[in-house]
Amino acid sequence: MKTKSALILTWSGYQDQEVIYPYYRLLGAGYEVSIVGDKRDNLNRIYGIFGVNMPCHFTISELLEGKKSMLDKFDLLILPGGVKALEKLRLEKGVIDFIVDWNRLNKVISSTCHGAQLLISSKIISNKKVAGYYSIEDDINNAGAEYSREPFVISENIISSPHYDHMGIWMEKTLEMHRDWN
Repeated sequence: MKTKSALILTWSGYQDQEVIYPYYRLLGAGYEVSIVGDKRDNLNRIYGIFGVNMPCHFTISELLEGKKSMLDKFDLLILPGGVKALEKLRLEKGVIDFIVDWNRLNKVISSTCHGAQLLISSKIISNKKVAGYYSIEDDINNAGAEYSREPFVISENIISSPHYDHMGIWMEKTLEMHRDWN
């Protein structure tokens, strides 16, 4: 039986709780979990907006260099939030291409808060229902999706949530969806 594996895609200055909770929840559920970030310090750590550090298993450049193997190895993609972090991450063309390729493989994508910005920039949410932080409601609608503030929304292979207030139910539904999707 293949080990369940998840990739958390983020940038320095991420919303701390939106990386911490999914990381440990997935580990607790038996997943192999890797965090991808823009950079890491000499201790292989990446730092959130509140200064909490987490392991950084791969840099974005390493992700893109090994894109094919990353697409093959991992089966769940987590897109946490952090408004400033995600504004920077969504400008990385290679990251957007990676998400497009992930979506083409029909693998589960789980997004919370400003993580929806990556879904928007990847142009993969047209005709879907998507939750995201209230300040990007217009962006989600303009991308051809229907905006939602529900605690979680499942639309095909994408599960989304608007805010870390709903992380418990968002991650439980992510785990259920991922189990049922495969």
